[in-house]
Amino acid sequence: MSQPDRNPSRPIPRRLTLIGGGFALLAIAVVAYGLGTRQAQDSRLHDVTEAQAVPVVALVTPANVSNHTSLDLPGRLEAFIQAPIYARVPGYLKSWKHDIGAKVKAGDLLAEIATPDLDQQLMQARADLSVAQANAKLAQIGAERWQSLASTDAVAKQDVDQRTFTWNANMAQVKASQANVDRLVAMEGFKSLVAPFDGIVTARETDIGALINVGAAGGAQLFVVSETGKLRIYVNVPQNYVPSVPPGTKATISVPEHPGKTYSATVEYSSQAVNPSSGTTLMELVVDNGAGEMMPGDYASIHLQLATVAHVLSVPSSALIFDAKGLSIATVGADNRVLLKPVSIERDLGTIIELASGLSPSDRVIEIPPDGIGNGALVRLAGAAPGDKLAAKGKNKNETG
Repeated sequence: MSQPDRNPSRPIPRRLTLIGGGFALLAIAVVAYGLGTRQAQDSRLHDVTEAQAVPVVALVTPANVSNHTSLDLPGRLEAFIQAPIYARVPGYLKSWKHDIGAKVKAGDLLAEIATPDLDQQLMQARADLSVAQANAKLAQIGAERWQSLASTDAVAKQDVDQRTFTWNANMAQVKASQANVDRLVAMEGFKSLVAPFDGIVTARETDIGALINVGAAGGAQLFVVSETGKLRIYVNVPQNYVPSVPPGTKATISVPEHPGKTYSATVEYSSQAVNPSSGTTLMELVVDNGAGEMMPGDYASIHLQLATVAHVLSVPSSALIFDAKGLSIATVGADNRVLLKPVSIERDLGTIIELASGLSPSDRVIEIPPDGIGNGALVRLAGAAPGDKLAAKGKNKNETG
């Protein structure tokens, strides 16, 4: 029985060699295909990620408008002249003649004050004046007598001078007493409270029998008289509008109690100063109130017609950027890169900003700039597909290659 040939040096059949080589080539192809696919996917993922990292922005074009606008502000009406009436003498209110709403003329009696203390002071002052006059008369007689004896050398010159100066002193006392009487007589005149000008009694703060104290420091006002034929309106105008509201600017006034009706007013004065706490300038308007339809203290809506300014560019207020460098607007160039342009504001109308300088009508403005955007940043316009951007990028790469 024969044994199998176990010689290791026996040659491998050709068929097996070909099969092994085929498997090796197939494995290499599979690995190469996998590596290529992986590289392509990584490249596409990188491009998509890069495209999505570019912020998407919406653009607006600056509007070219004429600056014909108005300004509506709140205000309060005040009497053209208003005088609170205080007492100059103490006492008790004896009577009053006019109540609130009464029309009065200058000099009309408003009230009378009973002043028993003042009356007694006047009586005493007159008595003191009589005593001073009597003493002065007696001193005059004595001085004239001694002066007549001086020429005979019967009396000493010093005695004559003493009598003369005593007479002079008594005459001075008479003048002082007379001045005190005149002062008290003048005070007696203040027992009657009178209207200082033509107007309306707009307040009465006293009544018969009330204790009256003197002056604004110690006593309350008794009456208020207001001249309402014309009314003043004080309004606080924001600082950036002040140049557009010079004296002479026309305005219309409306009050709640007369809906649908307006009154013409004119800006008369400006304080020419800005209140640092509010950033406004106080201005005074005057309105005719001959019909008496408006009242002091009324709330009023003031409609100011601002002065016309040359054509300006307007953009949404959301486009404004404020940083350490000041105010600026983000624009987009032809290469879709950002350019920040410093601007100055003409007027702030809330949702719209009118610009005095910094932009041109052809600028493409980013409506809502992303946070932290700066010069040279690449952006993608709203409506442009990311693939379009990638295609353009690939085309640029191919052209470069």
